Amino acid sequence: YVTAHSYVQSEINMLMHVADSFDFNINTFTHILEGYKVADKMARHGAGGSTFSDWWGYKWEVRYAIPYNAALMQQAGVVVAINSDDAEMSRRLNQEAAKAVKYGGVNEIDALKMITLNPARLLHLDDRMGSIREGKDADLVLWSDHPLSIYAVAETTWVDGIPYFDQETDRQLREQIAAERARLIARITRDASAGNNGDCGEEE
Repeated sequence: YVTAHSYVQSEINMLMHVADSFDFNINTFTHILEGYKVADKMARHGAGGSTFSDWWGYKWEVRYAIPYNAALMQQAGVVVAINSDDAEMSRRLNQEAAKAVKYGGVNEIDALKMITLNPARLLHLDDRMGSIREGKDADLVLWSDHPLSIYAVAETTWVDGIPYFDQETDRQLREQIAAERARLIARITRDASAGNNGDCGEEE
């Protein structure tokens, strides 16, 4: 499967033309910030688009990027995913997907698909992941609020059906770490006051 990094419509058009000329398909255009300009051609070609939610104007190649890009590509029949190449933002793709609702009027289910099922489809892994079905990998998140809300916190996560993170367990571990830290600091302070220059003495 061919995945191509892209920004402007001229390069997107060019690569689809090359692909058509040599009888192969572009599976996914990433970034694709001018995808809205050629969304109809992308849909006919069968190319998907994995785009930023609302990045525009931060460098020359994105001067014509718009925050409606994901919605317009979806309306044209393109399989759309919301992406990020930033580790911090990728932790909050649920909020990035919500921007498709805000800017483009995408319904909430389709917005959630942009960070779940649609990426799985573009990676040809939708038979295993991307939605909750019997027989699929159980990679799940339990949210404290609506998943598209900025107030939503991941309460529990499972990977392959195995609990990976839990807020209550995390709280208990943090308390244990804090208690151990306090114990060590108290011991260091006590030893320093007693003039101990490195001999830790008996284990506690």
